Amino acid sequence: MKISKLFAAVAVSMALLPGGAAFAADAAEPAAPHAMNWFGGPVYTGAPALPVTAALVKAGGGAEHFSFPTALVSMLGQKTVNAEVKKLTEQFGKKNTEDFINGMTWDVNDGLKRATEAGVKLPPAPADLKGVKLAKTLVSAGTAPDGVWWAGYLFDKALSHQIHNQVMADVDVKFGHGRDMNTHYILNQAMYDVAQALGEKDVKLAPTHLPASH
Repeated sequence: MKISKLFAAVAVSMALLPGGAAFAADAAEPAAPHAMNWFGGPVYTGAPALPVTAALVKAGGGAEHFSFPTALVSMLGQKTVNAEVKKLTEQFGKKNTEDFINGMTWDVNDGLKRATEAGVKLPPAPADLKGVKLAKTLVSAGTAPDGVWWAGYLFDKALSHQIHNQVMADVDVKFGHGRDMNTHYILNQAMYDVAQALGEKDVKLAPTHLPASH
């Protein structure tokens, strides 16, 4: 299947745990533990993990040419990515899956644009943060304190909760509210699948996700 190209903050250095599987204990837990993101999961208001964001952008071809499929293949390999896309297509339908893939590329590019407008500058990507190590780090980054992996929690941590909200507002204007919900919910499932494949068996699936395709 041909797939279209996906996929005021403070610049800080986030220490990686041995094996590169996680940030230093989230660095800062959400300041407002009862606040929830639009599409579920707690809000994260701590310092952004900009080195990890930079590594993801680099894996996807860089800020000028970012592609979500390129980032996925860089982390997991073509065979694994093809299998996961096939699984998501069977689960959620072809249109929803393609909208998710395209949506991730659009969201990352819009997030980078909004970050630049806010004066956020990504640091150089850590040289060793790539491949499976980067995938495991993203699994850790999106896993909330309750053990559930949430797209919104990852997006908050990638740049900031404020920039995450701005990107969602931009998506609503351009594509409608359903497109953004689709992207968040399918990413919840996709990253849960990645976590299980990488042996992160304690990661839980978000309770809100799109119904299976019929």
